[in-house]
Amino acid sequence: MKGIHEKIKEIIAHFHLNNSSFSKRIGVTSTTVDSITNGRPQPDGTRKRTKPGYDLLTSIINEFDINPDYLFGKSSVMVSSDTTKIQTYAGIPQVVTVNQEDDENVVYVPIKARAGYLDGYGDADYIEQLPSFSMPHLTHGTYRCFEVQGNSMVRTFFDGDLVFGKYVEDLGDIKDGRIYVIVSHNDGIVLKRVINRIPERGKLILKSDNKDGNYPTYTMNAEDIMEVWYVTMFASKQMPEPVDVYDRLHDLESKITFLEEELRNQN
Repeated sequence: MKGIHEKIKEIIAHFHLNNSSFSKRIGVTSTTVDSITNGRPQPDGTRKRTKPGYDLLTSIINEFDINPDYLFGKSSVMVSSDTTKIQTYAGIPQVVTVNQEDDENVVYVPIKARAGYLDGYGDADYIEQLPSFSMPHLTHGTYRCFEVQGNSMVRTFFDGDLVFGKYVEDLGDIKDGRIYVIVSHNDGIVLKRVINRIPERGKLILKSDNKDGNYPTYTMNAEDIMEVWYVTMFASKQMPEPVDVYDRLHDLESKITFLEEELRNQN
């Protein structure tokens, strides 16, 4: 977790100030701000930072409309007025489609429709334009079908595969180690294996199954999340390669077959 001196540095940078101009705004000396952000030089060559007091923090919060939870590491939203702009996660999808029997359809989101889906996921007219169909095994919930893009989940899913996701009504229901499609403001539509740290840190940890080093693990803030879909089923044109144990079993079966054949011939 970032220290409060780092948070103050970020506030200074956000408002395009330096320590001197920042100190004037909150009514302290620039030396005071320097001692907080950079620390005072010590005889042994180290620097000792001063911890900001209650009055100074209150001045920062009031002068710059700073979200107190941001200063103390409980939120990633710096400015208080921005917290009202963030849409909280909805417990139900904003738009669903139904068939003639009034059963929910599975809406299909192909790769070419991803950009439009980010803007129109809450637009009934847009969702109705996407392909939709019924799946007898996908009931008791709302489902979307997403086309896999890229190779970040290779070993499990391949480019062009189709994954079927059930809408997650509560972010607290996200289970560690399972695979989800996440629709977010900043990252778009991603398919990842997830570790849920929202209760403690307000974040998800997103991991790729492809281990070639090109897909690093990263985090996503809860307030950035628009939709989460738990992957329950998939369809693929890729036939999995036999694993090593099957190769060895096949080899053993072949040897046994040849041995049996030789024994029969000898008899």
